[in-house]
Amino acid sequence: MPSEHSAAEELDPHTGETGAGPTGLGAALRRHLRLWVAGVVALALVGTIGWMWAASLVPASYSPMQMGLMDAGGGPAVHLGMAHGTVPSGATGSGAGPRTESGVGPRPRDVTSFVEQRRGTPDVRLTLTARREEVSIPGGPTVTAYTLNGTTPGPTIRAAQGQLVEVTLVNESVPGGTTLHWHGIDVPNAEDGVAGVTQDAVTMGRSHTYRFVAERAGTYWYHSHQVSHEQVVKGLLGAVVVTPKAPDAWTGADTALVALSHVYAGKRTINGRAGETRIEAAAGSVVRVRVVNTDNGLMPVWVGGAAFRVLAVDGTEVHEPQEATGRAVLVPAGGRADLGVHVPATGVRVELPGAALVLGPAGAQTPAPTRKPAASVDLLSYGTPVALPFDPERATRHFTYSIGRRPGFVNGRPGVHWTINGTMYPKVPMFVVSEGDVVRVRIANKSGETHPMHLHGHHVVVLSRDGVAATGSPWWTDSLEVSQGQTVEVAFVADNPGIWMDHCHNLPHAKEGLVAHLMYEGVTTPFRLGRHSVNSPE
Repeated sequence: MPSEHSAAEELDPHTGETGAGPTGLGAALRRHLRLWVAGVVALALVGTIGWMWAASLVPASYSPMQMGLMDAGGGPAVHLGMAHGTVPSGATGSGAGPRTESGVGPRPRDVTSFVEQRRGTPDVRLTLTARREEVSIPGGPTVTAYTLNGTTPGPTIRAAQGQLVEVTLVNESVPGGTTLHWHGIDVPNAEDGVAGVTQDAVTMGRSHTYRFVAERAGTYWYHSHQVSHEQVVKGLLGAVVVTPKAPDAWTGADTALVALSHVYAGKRTINGRAGETRIEAAAGSVVRVRVVNTDNGLMPVWVGGAAFRVLAVDGTEVHEPQEATGRAVLVPAGGRADLGVHVPATGVRVELPGAALVLGPAGAQTPAPTRKPAASVDLLSYGTPVALPFDPERATRHFTYSIGRRPGFVNGRPGVHWTINGTMYPKVPMFVVSEGDVVRVRIANKSGETHPMHLHGHHVVVLSRDGVAATGSPWWTDSLEVSQGQTVEVAFVADNPGIWMDHCHNLPHAKEGLVAHLMYEGVTTPFRLGRHSVNSPE
């Protein structure tokens, strides 16, 4: 049977087209063009990924001032110092960086110059020796922990308001170095304890001395800020209590005690003891229970079977707190809440998930556990208003701290990483202010997870949440939970010069890049980050 094509026009077995003539030649060219285009696209994709990978790499040694995108918050031009140029007026985190402009602005000051000015013999002096050792948790597991003076939590530091405190940290056996950060205490910048920003990590065999005046009465805590996602989890921490000058300055309680919560190997403890802790308290008395959340997540606390008030939040007294029976108090990671608990003759339980503090007269039966209430105290409307010491409506700088998440690289590691204002670490914001500025910050969480936000060296006041204005006692905080989908606006006065971290206190999140900085005009730091340094603040 004769073929439909001549011998010179045999069918291509793959395409069914003839291999000769104009039609066959065009098909071959199209095939080659498709292959060429696919190759170019593949090369472009590989090149783009390679460029993204290379661009994400953090230098082996770098200054924290080199990281990030300078943001002046729409305020006046800010002079960073002769070595670092000027952030123009209105510059934002969109990439507007410093321009060189020598000989203008304030004389640069090193963070090490911001020390406690008060001289003389300290009123409170102690040495804390840090070790890595095996510890048996009462009622809980035996763990490899980081201790201070042989215990975890470390000793509670107590001072009266206005006293000079001096603490010497000795690193006996903590590998990789360590520091002490005074969480919630607005110390001078050199005393902040952030490795690579305000000091070098204290390596084994060395020591470092911190000095500060306990200016504000309240409940605080201290912890490592070197490899903190590991050292804090393993117990390098303790409580700080600053009592008021006048004994009757705090009302609403007859006695006080610390309830520091920490989870060791999945077991929650109160003051280092798992399960229930019984403390004798007179019937009819009111006990101030200083709750401290040292873990990474939001922690509910509630009082079973008795009335209570929230007396203070993050070291600031609540104005005219109301009774809050039948509601939980949600304490963010790093946060503190002082509860005024009424003790009935039958005793009362202050409950946390997996642990409890039992208060009552000697011989009283232990009250039965209760479930966490469905409702919680809303600090946006709790208490009654009182005038603020500044006017947020006259803010000189406005910043946005928008938290997101997207695929990409952080220091060469692929993954789905946190973003701040659309960019990943280390291209995160450096919020630049001048001393005396009134600052407003809009924190928006679009990341899919909740975040406890902590600004070092300052307390902020919450103005609104999701557009609803605060109506209660001024909600001053240093550890603020911002839930997924929420937008919270806060304000503060820039009155503590330095370079300050502004990060998520879910410490693994900070390690993964959820960290920015607040930098004052004319302030520099000599300290370095990166693998060629000893410093790793997250």
